[in-house]
Amino acid sequence: MKFGWQSKLGLGLLIVSLVIYSIHYMVFGDATIVLSSVILAFGFAPIWVILFTLILNQLLARREKLARLSKLNMLIGCFFSECGTHLMRTLPDFDPNKDQLGKYLTLTDQWSRKDFIAAHRFVRTFGYSITINVDTLEELKRFLIEKRTFLLWLLDNPSLLEHESFSNLMMAIFHLTDELSYRSDFNNLPDTDYAHLIIDIKRVYASLMPEWIDYMQHQKASYPYFYSLSMRINPLSANPSPVVTH
Repeated sequence: MKFGWQSKLGLGLLIVSLVIYSIHYMVFGDATIVLSSVILAFGFAPIWVILFTLILNQLLARREKLARLSKLNMLIGCFFSECGTHLMRTLPDFDPNKDQLGKYLTLTDQWSRKDFIAAHRFVRTFGYSITINVDTLEELKRFLIEKRTFLLWLLDNPSLLEHESFSNLMMAIFHLTDELSYRSDFNNLPDTDYAHLIIDIKRVYASLMPEWIDYMQHQKASYPYFYSLSMRINPLSANPSPVVTH
């Protein structure tokens, strides 16, 4: 019969315990004291098991949660690198008030947690205005169809199920992709259809901005070198450039 490492560990600890009690008996020569110690130890054993189990479960749960968050942030980072940043350059083209949004969201090294909270509140309450631009619609359609496979791969990851707002963003993007892909021509559509597309674009636009703010805050806290690049290529800036000028 082969013993696993758990069985070997348990047997080893039992032997150590017997050796300690034997030494105790040889030193004090009183079996009553040894027996009393054993009974006392057994009495405290359930309490130690409860305490150890609770603490261990907490530590394991925290470690598992941190691992999930790390993996989730990596996925969100892939989304912005592959798709999200481009959407943030394209969607504001439908918005006549985009300059106001870009002015408020000029990232700097000095941004604190309070600044990110204020920015998050701002993009949640910002009045996203959408004006249909046929050329931008065509470009957006081509881009989303091109990225459909990547988006499907991203959505297939179970880690995203734990991030409700990001999952909602992904579903909004998929819906917009379907709406655009089923239209072969965006010219001369009825006003009712343009109004419907405006709602779909606005849903993605308004969901994307808070996720971007959250991810920028994560970058600044955990990966400042990524944040440095994100500041320079900020899609909401008037003249974004990856070139370091100061």
